[in-house]
Amino acid sequence: MGTVPFEARGAWTALVTPFDAQGRFNSARFARLVEFQIEQGITGIVPCGTTGESPTLTWQEHDEAVGVAVDRAAGRAGVLAGTGSNNTAEAIRGTKDAYERGASAALLVDCYYNGPSSLELRNEYYQRVLDAVPEIPIVPYIIPGRSGCALAAEDLALLHLADPKRVPAVKQATGDLDRMRWDRELAGPTLAIMSGDDDITLAMMADPVIRCSGVISVMSNIVPRAISDMVAAQAAGEAGRAGEVAGKIRPILKLVVCKAHNTRTFPDGRTLEIEDRFRNPVPVKTMMAGLGMVSPLSRRPLGKMSRSAVALCREALRQIHRTAPEYLTPIDAAFEVDVAKRLEDDGVWAELAY
Repeated sequence: MGTVPFEARGAWTALVTPFDAQGRFNSARFARLVEFQIEQGITGIVPCGTTGESPTLTWQEHDEAVGVAVDRAAGRAGVLAGTGSNNTAEAIRGTKDAYERGASAALLVDCYYNGPSSLELRNEYYQRVLDAVPEIPIVPYIIPGRSGCALAAEDLALLHLADPKRVPAVKQATGDLDRMRWDRELAGPTLAIMSGDDDITLAMMADPVIRCSGVISVMSNIVPRAISDMVAAQAAGEAGRAGEVAGKIRPILKLVVCKAHNTRTFPDGRTLEIEDRFRNPVPVKTMMAGLGMVSPLSRRPLGKMSRSAVALCREALRQIHRTAPEYLTPIDAAFEVDVAKRLEDDGVWAELAY
């Protein structure tokens, strides 16, 4: 089964999950997002990853999102379904459903909050999912900054070497190039290492040891053509061209996490400055809402950004629109909006901030 066989290369988009005014999964808007990605040449799409707010989606919403992704992709792009959990039984359930709906592979994030050891992750999570759902490849997703734990390179290698076709790749979001080099040394040349960090994808691909084969990207929600062009150029050995594209979209690549200084005012009138750190998917969803692609809603406790943070996001998009408008103008037709006008409409962006 599968939309297309899973290929761990190229540019994949970790799709945001759109909600309607009542906070429900908006399947029609999600279908439009999928279509936009495929029209712009993306290799594959990732529904229900952490960018898609997977921990706060119900399993019914998971199932529906994966089904919409598979149906809309219709064999034109791969579908890597996010099925991870901090509960092995839930991960098995989600992975079975993803297989039955025709996903190409399943993406399993390390178990957040309960923080199992690497040994437990290998034996009681990844291996149990592999045993329970033998028909579909799985891709471990290592992101200790979110999960508070990490599958070690040694255990990743053991899973891969036991069956390279069942564990063909890893999504690496540790930000640690030395760790990735150790992954490669232990697992050998057959393990595909996919970047989970937009801003270091080229460094990972250019590294002669890591030999990263592509990216599972956040900002390709907005600029799928640019991310696809960047990765394809680097893979073809055209480092200059890849760097040129990266330079044009760098303003938003730096905003997957958006840090902004703000003040808190106390009842006695004192004000204190604090740095707020707005994490994925809040910045990318805010930018997409400003451009007219989705509503600004995320599942609570995620909310709005501060005015200063929204201003950073808006200015980053303005910079891209000035220097590389070809990467933003496809949004106009796909979502029936006028990006140029929205970028200059103060009211649009004011509504996105607290």
